[in-house]
Amino acid sequence: MKSFAYVRAGSVEEAADAYASRPGARYLAGGTNLVDLMKLGVERPATLVDVSRLPLDTVEELPDGALRIGATVRNSDLAAHPMVRDRYPVLSQALLAGASGQLRNLATTGGNLLQRTRCPYFQDTGKPCNKREPGSGCGALDGVHRDHAVLGHSSRCIATHPSDMAVALAALDAHIELYGPDGERVLPAAEFHRLPGEHPERDTEIRPGELITGVVLPAAPAGLPSLYRKARDRASYAFALASVAVVLETADGVVRHAGIAFGALAPRPWRARIAEEALLGAAPTAAAFEHAVDLELAAAQPLRDNAYKVRLARNLALDVLSRLAPATA
Repeated sequence: MKSFAYVRAGSVEEAADAYASRPGARYLAGGTNLVDLMKLGVERPATLVDVSRLPLDTVEELPDGALRIGATVRNSDLAAHPMVRDRYPVLSQALLAGASGQLRNLATTGGNLLQRTRCPYFQDTGKPCNKREPGSGCGALDGVHRDHAVLGHSSRCIATHPSDMAVALAALDAHIELYGPDGERVLPAAEFHRLPGEHPERDTEIRPGELITGVVLPAAPAGLPSLYRKARDRASYAFALASVAVVLETADGVVRHAGIAFGALAPRPWRARIAEEALLGAAPTAAAFEHAVDLELAAAQPLRDNAYKVRLARNLALDVLSRLAPATA
């Protein structure tokens, strides 16, 4: 491992200043992804700015009923938090579907959002990867890509985003709070991650030096009808082959609100806007669900070895929607 400097930040402002003054710096919280990439030689930071002890580790209800989650709240604590389990069950379910208990005890909310792809071509410095080294090519295109994207990919990158939590946040219309050299700003969770296009090396819309300080969930009633389901190669501690997070609210026999996001199908959590629009005002029937999901997945462009993902995602979404429909009737 390459040697590096270490700075422990005492405040958000101090962290941003330390990052700005040290070229090649990276923020360190739980380190469950960053440290692994450092061991592989994929990440070679000159300085680690430790933000794990900043006062960003609380979950609080805001005056308007929204819920603010600090960036250093551990995944295990967030999944078990009474307000999250009561009001946003889809988020708790997604968190518990990710990684292992030991990793969830260390991983943080901000770090989960910023984790890099688990594409083996990205993690192997001996393989070409435009995300790791722009212009070197995409080894997965003509290589092994069973686990790769069917939506939103480009000729430069076909990797998928690995987070479970981020899929639930997208479906919940969460917002991400940032602090950086230009002050504070807020981004919708569904727009935080980027599609690769011509610049696959840029995973998110975060600006240089910006630090995630929190995530805000909109106000929700107890028992918000929501559900997360994930398909994977083994029952635990495995990344998704496809996943779906759904929020479904009905009134007077029709769908009044739908929030749907797919995971493991694209380089970012895939907010299913076409399906949501098709469901609004429709009766929550099997036929309506099939029509909406098929409209969304019509844009899929599967590769040689991963066409199975389209049917898998379809079946997951239809199952989750049908489970939620009786609960909202």
